[in-house]
Amino acid sequence: MRNTDFILNIYEKKSSLSKLASQLLYGETFTIQKNYTNWIKIKSKYDNYVGYIKKKKFVPKVINTHKINKLSAEVYKKPNKNFKIKKKLSFCSFISVKKKEKNFYKFDNYWINKKDVSPINKTENIFSRIKIFKGIRYKWGGVSFKGIDCSALVQIFYKYNNKFCPRDTKDQIKFFKKTKNLKFFKKNDLIFWTGHVAVCINSKSLIHAYGPKKKVIIMNIKKTISEIKQNAKLNVIGKMK
Repeated sequence: MRNTDFILNIYEKKSSLSKLASQLLYGETFTIQKNYTNWIKIKSKYDNYVGYIKKKKFVPKVINTHKINKLSAEVYKKPNKNFKIKKKLSFCSFISVKKKEKNFYKFDNYWINKKDVSPINKTENIFSRIKIFKGIRYKWGGVSFKGIDCSALVQIFYKYNNKFCPRDTKDQIKFFKKTKNLKFFKKNDLIFWTGHVAVCINSKSLIHAYGPKKKVIIMNIKKTISEIKQNAKLNVIGKMK
């Protein structure tokens, strides 16, 4: 099945009061594992993530042709900027373009400016756009411009570039190649702690969705390692790439 909610919450249990486990963005697909009265147990097609969503009508899977290439993209009822709706599509949402008109693409019952999307198969340097999330609030289980957590900030750029990456930090640690050399860091290195991950943007700075600061923030690598060790009593597990 295909998600057509702009952001769809996935919960750990059959209750909206339970912990938010993750989210599906527009156009992402999933399989139904089990039906309940008001809930559905699902498994995400991309990363096999399992959780519960509220029961509603979903549409069959279609072939996505484009993906959102900016932090958030305006959506329109008609191919005209005067017909903007309140909702926005988040980075790495997927759409299936059905029609083109001037500077707009039609997908489902909406229109979007063509500059805000890229072809589904287009790839780039893995974290080249990561700074678009700078300042976005930290949200456990979040994957969008409305809030994102540390592991999602890593995963979403692999997803955008058509590569696999697990959803949770504990699984990312197992997935990526580990190196013990912690003296030198370079662009795109991943630094892991138990329950946390950051991305190096150069040899001295990193970016991460950092709970204590409640947002996505750029920090000095050495100062961050020291701060996490002092405040959370956690040492770096390893550097991955």
